[in-house]
Amino acid sequence: MSILLDGASRVLVQGLSGRQARTHTGFMRKYGTKVVAGVSPGKGGTEIEGIANYDSVAGALQDHEIDISVLFIPAPFVKDAALEAIEHGIPLVVVLAEGVPHHDTALILERARLKGVRVIGPNSQGMISPGRAKLGGTGGEEPDKLYSEGPVGIISRSGGMGGEIGNILTRKNIGQSTFISIGGDLMIGSGFAELLELFEADEETECVVIFGEAGTGHEEEVAELVRRGGFTKPLVALIAGESMESLPKGMSFGHTSAIIERGLGAPSRKKRLLSEAGVMVAERFAEIPELVEQALA
Repeated sequence: MSILLDGASRVLVQGLSGRQARTHTGFMRKYGTKVVAGVSPGKGGTEIEGIANYDSVAGALQDHEIDISVLFIPAPFVKDAALEAIEHGIPLVVVLAEGVPHHDTALILERARLKGVRVIGPNSQGMISPGRAKLGGTGGEEPDKLYSEGPVGIISRSGGMGGEIGNILTRKNIGQSTFISIGGDLMIGSGFAELLELFEADEETECVVIFGEAGTGHEEEVAELVRRGGFTKPLVALIAGESMESLPKGMSFGHTSAIIERGLGAPSRKKRLLSEAGVMVAERFAEIPELVEQALA
């Protein structure tokens, strides 16, 4: 099965008139995603690539039921677009832009919490439920070259590394249920732990792979979740960035969230906590398929 996204999900594209949106919406529809409408202020009443376009989210909702909004919106304008979707109660909002101001993100996440809306991102590449639907840039024009249907969930702070994990598993004939790019920004809407709870409830997901990085407490939350029995399925983790721990203090490196302060956020600490909780921690990328095969066996 899949979580959050499937072939029946009704998708709104905010920023549909932009070049990136036009391109990737075409790839999304070709893959089977049910795009029902777009929003481009000032261009309502038109059709873009055969999709009805509206001036506002409210206008789109008058004519369509919508389950997910994906934002192809530049970072400075994400706040208004995301809040519009959240205030109108769209259940899932996916923010693709990198570099959304932290103050804006904080406001978005607070309003989403109050309205009961789930946010993925900012700085998400999107997601894919292989064989069903995809959002954003995940998989590009030919997602079948990277992803295949099967029992393994993938969650990654890096969109590119999520694709690499899908690819190496697919090449080993190990399919995936859903891949979610949660984003590498300092503040994001949905971390590993809450998404693992969704995979825990999915009867057809038998194992999950996560790709983590330096900074934040997302991986530490996973260790605590597994330790207290909140996630019971086999879990494989690859945590990148351990070499960062030897760099001079104050050096900027990687995503905006890659901050190590007095040991907190250090990849070595994340790996230790995950391993102590019973997670299968890969030391090298190439170990992932072997560990997944062991888990599935």
